[in-house]
Formats: sequence, C-alpha cells, structure tokens
Amino acid sequence: MKAGSLRNVGIMAALLIAPVAFALSAGGYEQRIMTLAGIYAIAVLGYQLIFGRLGALSLAQGSFFGIGAYTTGLLGIHLDWAFPASFLASLIIPAAIACIIAIPVLRLESHYFALATLGISQIALLVGVNWTEGTGGANGLYGVPPMRILGTALDSSEAMLVVVWCVLASAVLAFSWLVKGRAAHRLTLLREAPEAAVTAGIDIGARRLSLFVASAAFGGAAGALQAHSIGVVSPAVLEFQVMVSILAMTVIGGRGHPAGAILGAVLLVHLPEWFRFLEAHYLVAYGAALLVAVIVMPEGLAGLFRRWLVTQERWAPEPPRTSKPEAPTTLAVLHLVGLCKRYGGVVALDNVSITVVPGEILGLIGPNGSGKSTLINVASGLQTPDAGEIRLGNLDLTGMPAHGRARAGLSRTFQTPVQALGLSPLESVLAACPAGLDERRAERHAAACLSAAGLTAPAVPTTSLSPAEARRLDLARALASGPAVLLLDEPAAGLTPAERDDLACCLKRLTDSGLGLLLVDHTMDFLLPLADRVICLATGSVVAEGPPSMVARDPAAIAAYFGEPPP
Repeated sequence: MKAGSLRNVGIMAALLIAPVAFALSAGGYEQRIMTLAGIYAIAVLGYQLIFGRLGALSLAQGSFFGIGAYTTGLLGIHLDWAFPASFLASLIIPAAIACIIAIPVLRLESHYFALATLGISQIALLVGVNWTEGTGGANGLYGVPPMRILGTALDSSEAMLVVVWCVLASAVLAFSWLVKGRAAHRLTLLREAPEAAVTAGIDIGARRLSLFVASAAFGGAAGALQAHSIGVVSPAVLEFQVMVSILAMTVIGGRGHPAGAILGAVLLVHLPEWFRFLEAHYLVAYGAALLVAVIVMPEGLAGLFRRWLVTQERWAPEPPRTSKPEAPTTLAVLHLVGLCKRYGGVVALDNVSITVVPGEILGLIGPNGSGKSTLINVASGLQTPDAGEIRLGNLDLTGMPAHGRARAGLSRTFQTPVQALGLSPLESVLAACPAGLDERRAERHAAACLSAAGLTAPAVPTTSLSPAEARRLDLARALASGPAVLLLDEPAAGLTPAERDDLACCLKRLTDSGLGLLLVDHTMDFLLPLADRVICLATGSVVAEGPPSMVARDPAAIAAYFGEPPP
C-alpha cells in the first residue's frame, strides 16, 4: 500500500475512533449527540454519492431517511421483527423505491432533477402525515423496540453510540468500494465532462441508477438507526429540514471524501448546542457560521487536509509504456448510409452515405454549417438521425446509445477538447479503459494510449497542459476503448505548423496499425496531404468525393467554399 493510502486509512481510522472515545468519556448527553452525528454521517455518505460524485442535486435523501425510519418502526412495532431483519429491510425498501422513481427522474437534468426529487420528498411527507392507519399520522409511531443483537438489548447510550459508529465504519468501507480505482475516475469524468464520458463507453444511465439506489440505502440505514435511537418515528423525519441538514453537512464537510461526511455531521450537530447560550439569537449565529464556512472553505473541511494528502501523490509517475495499446477492437468497415438530419426547417444532413475502411484516413471538408460536426455527432450517437443506417462491420449501431457504440469500436474526439479538470491525464485515459482490464493492465493500456497519441508528459495536472497537449489527451482517451474507427473533429485547430506535423505523423502511425479515421478539418495544408480520400459536404449533401488532389480542383467543392458557381 502506498504511503498516501496508508495516511488516508490512518486519518479515517482517527476520525472514526476519536469521536467515540471522546463521547464515551464525556457522559450520556454527549453520547447521544455523537450518536446523532454518526447517524447523519451515514446519510451524508449516501448523499455524497449522488451529489458529490455525480454532481446531481437530489432533494430526496431526507425522504429516504424518513422511509428507513418508518420501515424499521412499522416492522418492529406491528410485526415484531428483530433488529437485524428490520434494519436490512430499511436498506432494501428505500433502495427499491429509489429504483422505481429513478426511471423517470434520472432522465432529467439540472434544476428539473432537483424539483422532481423535491416533489418526491413532499409526497413521502404527505403519506406519512395522512396514512394514519399505518404511520400513525401526525402523532407518529411510539414504542420502537430497542435493538437486540444475539438476544442482548442495546438500549444504553454507550451501546447505541458504539453500534451507530460501527455501522458508520461499515458505510465508509462500502462507500470506498463503490468509488475505488477507475470507478472514481469514471465518475469524475461523468460529472465534469458527460459528453466525453458517454463517448468513452461509460453508461451514464447505469452509473446514475446504481449510485442513486445506493444513496437511498445509506439514507434508509441512517433513518432506521434514528428510529431505534429515540424510540419514536414521527413525520418530522420526512420534513424538508432533514434534507437541508444533510445538504449543509455535505457542503460544509466536503462533497467527495468520506472524511467530509464525518466532519460535517459532527460539526453541524454540535454547532447549535455551542450557540445555545445566545438563546433567541442562536439561529442567526448558526446561519452566519455556515455562511462563513462556505466562503472560507469552498471545498469543505475535508478539502483542508485533502490538499495535503492527495496532491503529494496525485501525479505519480506513469507505469512503463508499451509500444501499442492493449486489446484493440477487431478491425471493421464503418458504413454511414443515407443519413438525414433536420433541425426544424434547416437541413443538416441530406441522404449522406460514407464508408471508412480499416487503415484509411477519410478527410471530410466543407464550409461552416455544411453538416460535418452533425455527421460526427450522429455517427457517434450524441444525436439521433431522422433517417439512415449506421453499421460497423456486421453490427448495426443505428439504435445503439453512444456508450454502446464506443464499446463496439466507434470512438471520437471533440472540436474543443473536453477535459475533466479533477483528473490527471493518466486518470482521464484510465476512465475510458475497457472494464474487463484489471488495474495493472489498465494502467499499462492507458499509458500506451498516451504514448500512441504523442503525449509525453502525462504525469502533470490536466490544468497545466498546453492546447496541443489537451488535444493529444482527447485523442488518447478516444483510443482507450480500443476503437476500430476513430472520428476526429478538427484535431488540428489552433495548432502551430510544427504541432500539426507531429499530429499528422501520429495519425499515420495509427492507420498503419489498421485503424480507420474519419478526419474533419479546415486546415487544407494539414488534411489534404494526409488523407487517402476526401469528401466535401455543402448544405448537408455530398458535392465532391475522391482523391485529395481531385477534390481540391473540383468546381463544386470550390463553389462550396468560395461561393463561385461551377463553370
């Protein structure tokens, strides 16, 4: 284990043990406060998965907290279920509900997602208040049985404290397992550059679903412990105040590190107690303290030590490079047949048919607005054609999502390189590596992709890359999925003549290995000497096709660029 990993484990162990040791020596009141902090830390850990890792502002975590509390209360009071069984149900039922509501809700973006999840939380509150036969209505449920493990009742404040923090330690392990290694890199790429993630073969829908369901299970576990801690379940556990507390703890503690969940929960549970001496004005002081914390520590409390911990080893030297990337996709011909795309009254593609064969560089030229980028977006799956067919070898890609096309062997770069600033170049390429590779093979493969793309310094932060290096990184990430055909959208834009020459040599080496390239670019002195064939588009239609020298003299191509009518 690396020194940084050992330090991380040591810090987490200290954060888990120190509060318990302090509370056990401080007395019953502090034990109850620290128990509550541990309960909220579990809910915050779950919220970090969806809010911190995916960047999605869900407002339903508080409702999952309440559903978990009601589940263990109902099962314990009415059905006399023992604690282990009712606790397990408190994880499963919120997760199942999250799985059901995720189908429509996770399709939404930004504030629409937040509003939808807020609506879900309000529905849960209405059910809790009005379903008097089951939930007890506004009066709630009383007499939740104490936890029993192996016949021993854990009803003392000391026992409850230890149990809650042991569950918290297990939750930290589960959180770390969910986001370990390349999974963390994929989530960062997904959060910061979703288009790059999906075209790198990452299934955004599956990732969002799994983390949303997992976050609900964490929230349900916290709610169940809350019910056993106080012996009562009331509609208060479903109120929006619970969600606000979880959100504040996540932001103050830090969104992306489990230490932030613990620090945020411990601080915000204790903060009102520290300001009680202000009597009627304590809420003002509480709000002011939160505001100052957000301004002074935008990365949260965890960010203070994360910079000390992570940056020492984040840019570790890359593994030894190999001559070529591992596990290439079987070479195949790309057929784009009769593609049509219309935006209202504007025709972007009009019955365009193109074939890219292995080992060929097919140049695609045309004036701005001719449909070049639309063609690449449609081929890669970011946009849906109105008509036409897309095949890679014998595989029909027409109805396949973008991540499926990337896994099948069709990859792309972007006109403006899309980067995840939270990742190093090596980590960014690792995020796009096939899931079937183990960590060591994936590192070798990623390093080989960087080498094949001509990026000579992958151990520096992404923010320090030059424009040319950023384009090389975009190319390396596209190579990581092992494509048969690569779609390049203006890879030479903004490069110096020397950088364009280096890129041309790099692309030639790729085609020598059998890779097919569809290359879009406006720089004719770069594209024409490089391409084996050239196609010219104008107003969404093919107007010229053939060897570069012939297309360069074609009257229709000249007219498309300069507006001169053919003689």
